[in-house]
Amino acid sequence: MSDDIIIRIRDLKTAYGDHVVHEHLDLDIRKGEIIGVIAPSGGGKSVLLRAIIGLKQPAAGSIEVFGKQLETLSEDQRSEVERRWGVMFQDGALFSNLTVRENVMVPMREHTNLSEQLSRELADMKILMAGLQPDAGPKYPSDLSGGMRKRAALARALALDPELLFLDEPTAGLDPITAAAFDQLIRSLQKAMGLTVFLVTHDVDTLNATCDRIAVLGDKHVLAVGTIDELRAFDHPWVQEYFGGPRGRAATGH
Repeated sequence: MSDDIIIRIRDLKTAYGDHVVHEHLDLDIRKGEIIGVIAPSGGGKSVLLRAIIGLKQPAAGSIEVFGKQLETLSEDQRSEVERRWGVMFQDGALFSNLTVRENVMVPMREHTNLSEQLSRELADMKILMAGLQPDAGPKYPSDLSGGMRKRAALARALALDPELLFLDEPTAGLDPITAAAFDQLIRSLQKAMGLTVFLVTHDVDTLNATCDRIAVLGDKHVLAVGTIDELRAFDHPWVQEYFGGPRGRAATGH
């Protein structure tokens, strides 16, 4: 496996019963890039993310992360790989009965033997890194605005200093100003930490602000991968409409 490919997907098939979501899907994610994943509604963006992190069992094909096929690993080996990535789910998926600090400490408790004191200090650092004020730590998710909850979920995804970050619709439901600030935060964290980011989104502004490449899913596989300019030239009706419609033109300055 080439050193600069962090995720390699070959001939992937995913299905729910008779409903096939992906078939013959191939995709490579390069080290250090932010790759956006877009698709028509129901096109399987989030299902692909779930398949990569092991929450959805593929029906066929192979997924390698960090050069390892996850389904062949023992529980300990798998835990070792999972320590190297962080996941921010679409709705944040924070534990409502835990404070923000306690939410961020969950992966530390699960994967490390750090002392309680050190875990607390590290959690507070991650909360700051995610753009929240220090006083957010003792608050509960219900005390936070939507944008702050997203940042709390990001702090938890960063808890173990991951090399690889999965973001599922990180700006969904945010107002444009909050969303733009979140996009800037992702870009600056990616540069500062050398992260590879797998970003599922439908937001053209987010793609334009953050992504090095974009993978377009459609017809159950990857239709195209490229920059926004390359995809604008790609002859496919949905892709043309996506980037050539009013929102797409406004976001990309065309």
